[in-house]
This record gives sequence, structure tokens and C-alpha cells, in this order.
Amino acid sequence: MNSKAEYFEREERASSFSSALSVAAASFPANVPVTLDDCAAEYLLYIQTVRGLSENCVTAYREDLSHLSRVVGGTTKITEVTAADLRMSIAELSRRKYSSASINRFIAAVRGLFAYCRKFKYIQINIAAELKTVKLPKQLPRFMTQSEVDQMCEAPQKKELLWQSRDSAIFEMLYSSGCRVSELASLKLQDFSANFDSAIVTGKGNKDRRVYFSEQAVSALKAYLAERKAKFAPTMPGGAAEVKAVFINQKGTALTAHGIWFIVSRYSGTEGTKRPVSPHAFRHTFATALLTQGADIRMVQEMLGHSSISTTQRYTHVTTERLKEVYAQAFPHSGKED
Repeated sequence: MNSKAEYFEREERASSFSSALSVAAASFPANVPVTLDDCAAEYLLYIQTVRGLSENCVTAYREDLSHLSRVVGGTTKITEVTAADLRMSIAELSRRKYSSASINRFIAAVRGLFAYCRKFKYIQINIAAELKTVKLPKQLPRFMTQSEVDQMCEAPQKKELLWQSRDSAIFEMLYSSGCRVSELASLKLQDFSANFDSAIVTGKGNKDRRVYFSEQAVSALKAYLAERKAKFAPTMPGGAAEVKAVFINQKGTALTAHGIWFIVSRYSGTEGTKRPVSPHAFRHTFATALLTQGADIRMVQEMLGHSSISTTQRYTHVTTERLKEVYAQAFPHSGKED
């Protein structure tokens, strides 16, 4: 997207937000500080319309701020929320055994909310500015072996679990493109090239990029689309033929990212790879395969849609470990002393 188009898009978002904000402001009682829930609703509208954050991100932040509302009280005036309230909310997540990543996302949502409130002078002091994130354990991205990839991609045809042609297409496309599960779930027919070997996806930060699909993926996709067309009559009003999403469920409505997670989980574990596999494992495997074959890390960054090269560099550690394993298998005595 060129700078001129980006400018007009930002202006349109700002205008939409201003209109929505005027409506929201009219509901606030005069001379009474707005509540925590009021500010949270306004902030979520802001990050969606002005900042253009993805639907998944907005949904996650909404869940995080709902947790804050439950702990502190949604009708509490925003000026009366204390740093102790925020720490108590974090402690509650820790007590419930939430992961460090989930706690850090909550902290990011709270920081964003209070920075927004300070910017628009709803509060005088940003009490969330000093919140410290939780240290994340260092974990290398988990990827599948080629044998596990083969097992997953072949599983739909061997097991009568869900919708065979659809599930095969999902697995082949996840593996050959490296796209995020949310990006795959959002795909529409108009996003594809004429021969279906590539598509435009919208990633984090509403950034578009082109992803590519293997011949196996294209073949699987075409087989699924033909079956989908035959399964749902085109003349059915409001039916699957009118649903824009490429991937649908058995009822003919758009398949969600959570739905794809469920599908992958059904074919992994004891029924497939003998260990749990997530949709993101396909993405990790895609990146690892490219780097192992000598692909330039900047090209891999572009294919994955990473905004920072440091995120992509995590996969170089994976390939290093993999190379060590291969070396140890080839030279089993290399680690022994004479």
C-alpha cells in the first residue's frame, strides 16, 4: 500500500472513531469521571478503528480488560483504579496458572488502556507505566519432522473424522505457505491468484503480503472447493455458496481460527503424530525447512510476515540444533574421548 493510500485510510479511520466517540461521550453523565468499563470500550474502539489492529488482537485485549473489570469492578471510576488493583489482577492470573505469555499480553492491554486514558486526560497519572512484564522461558519453536508432516497431511484420507477434502487442503496450505491460522481462516476466493498457487493474506498490523502454495496444496484446495460446491446447493439462500470465507464448517458457515485449531488437534496426538500438534507447528516447520535449505533469512522474514528480523532469527537456533542431531547420527563416535 502506498503512502497516499495509507494517509487516506488513517484519515477515514480517525473520522469513524471521532463519530463513534461523540456518540459514546453523549452517554457519559456531565462532570462525572468515566468508569473503567467506559474507558475500556472506548479504547477497544480506538485500537480497532484508528490503529487498525486485527480482529484477533482486539478480541484478546477485550478478554484481558474484562478480567481487569471483574477484579477491580467495571463501574469503578477510572481515576480511582490503583496500582495495587493492577497488581492484584496480575496476581489472580498467576494464581490461575496462566502462562507467562498470557500474563504479558494482559499487561500490554492494561498499559495500552492507561496510556490512552492519559493521552485524552481522563487520568492525571499513568499508574500502569511501571508495570513489569513477566520473564518468558526461552523456548525454541517446535516444529514437525518430515515424517510427522506426512502423517498429518495423509491423516484426513486415512481417518473418517471430519471433512476429508477440507482438512487435507488446510494441512497442505498451512505447511506450504507458513501462514498464520488466523490468516488462513480469513482467506476468501478473491484473495487467490487465477491458478490458486498464491494468495494475499492480511497479517498482524493489517499488513498485506503474498503467500505461496505447493502443487499438492493447490490440488487439495481445488478438490475441496469442488466438493463444497456439490455439497451446498448454489441456489440455497444464505447458504455456503454465499459465504465469502474459503473454509467452512459442516453447517456451511465460516470456519474460525479456533475451528482450525480443533481440526488439527483431532488428527494429531494418539490418532496421528503421537504427540500434540498445533496449527502454528506447520508455520514453524515451514520456516525451519526454508532455513535448513539455505534460504536467506530476510526472504524468510518476508514470507512469514515478521516485522522484526529478531523474531525470524529464533529459527536459526532450531536449524542449528537440527544440524547437530544430523551430525551426531552421521558421526556417533564424535562425542567420545579416545
